[in-house]
Amino acid sequence: MKVIDHLESAKDPLISFELIPPKRGGDIKDVLGVLDVITKYKPPFIDITSHSAEVIYEETSEGIKKKIKRKRPGTLGICALIQNKYDIDAVPHILVKGFTREETEDFMIELNYLGIDNVLAIRGDDSGYEKPVPLGKSVNRHSLDLVKQIVDMNNGRYLEDSLLDAKPTNFCIGVGGYSEKHFEAPNLKADIKFVKEKVDAGADYIVTQMFFDNKFYFNYLNECRKIDIKVPIIPGLKILTSKAQLHSIPRNFHVTIPDALAEEVEAAKTNDEVMNIGAEWATKQVEELLDKNVPSVHFYIMLNSKPITMLLDRLKLFKKSA
Repeated sequence: MKVIDHLESAKDPLISFELIPPKRGGDIKDVLGVLDVITKYKPPFIDITSHSAEVIYEETSEGIKKKIKRKRPGTLGICALIQNKYDIDAVPHILVKGFTREETEDFMIELNYLGIDNVLAIRGDDSGYEKPVPLGKSVNRHSLDLVKQIVDMNNGRYLEDSLLDAKPTNFCIGVGGYSEKHFEAPNLKADIKFVKEKVDAGADYIVTQMFFDNKFYFNYLNECRKIDIKVPIIPGLKILTSKAQLHSIPRNFHVTIPDALAEEVEAAKTNDEVMNIGAEWATKQVEELLDKNVPSVHFYIMLNSKPITMLLDRLKLFKKSA
């Protein structure tokens, strides 16, 4: 079932989650443990991130050496697991960075064979590594190009023009939005215009980057509606779980952490205390969002189910199954 169909048919607020595959060489049991917990809250869909190769720098006896780290695998397998073991719709992330258009098409074909109806089309982080493009291959430069490629497949147009009677796919396409603007955009207005291009090209819904002050989301929603972006805009939230995140989250995701939240976290003596503070803050965010009739909330939880359990047990809105 498509994400937009879930949103349109829901009688109560929806909650969805985003997970990350385990590191290369990791154990799938880590993912299964999280899924066993969060699926009890009956999410309509679960996102699984995707990762391309990246540059890392390692300290060695001979000094700092540059190394190309292979991509983190598992997105496809975990999505198949979610749909077949848990009977929940999976939303794999499709990246511009690090993949050719041919690789993207192959991946989309495999998703289609698995009966996966949803994708999130995003550019992906700049990993510091520009993958060489093999002779005869091509790449998308922007997430808009990626959206257009997926729409082409939905219309039965593949990269090989010579294909006869090519079967159209039927993907629901999500894209990312930045309630505090993308860090490369000159301003929020310009950033929203680019989002509108993706919606006009065929994107079905938007899910925002994490934010810790709801005023950013409501302002973003209003500005999008002003320029006739009518698709659902799902707010994305994150629960703070450590003091280190006060610095790593703004640095990596270019979002603002409110003074009141930062001061509470700084004063905490243990990580458990930080997690309680983070869960309570996010609980208040969700309550306000739902009071303003936001139909769905999306949580970035990585591979840690404990903080989201603390939040949802506080809310008592999203009932667990037995």
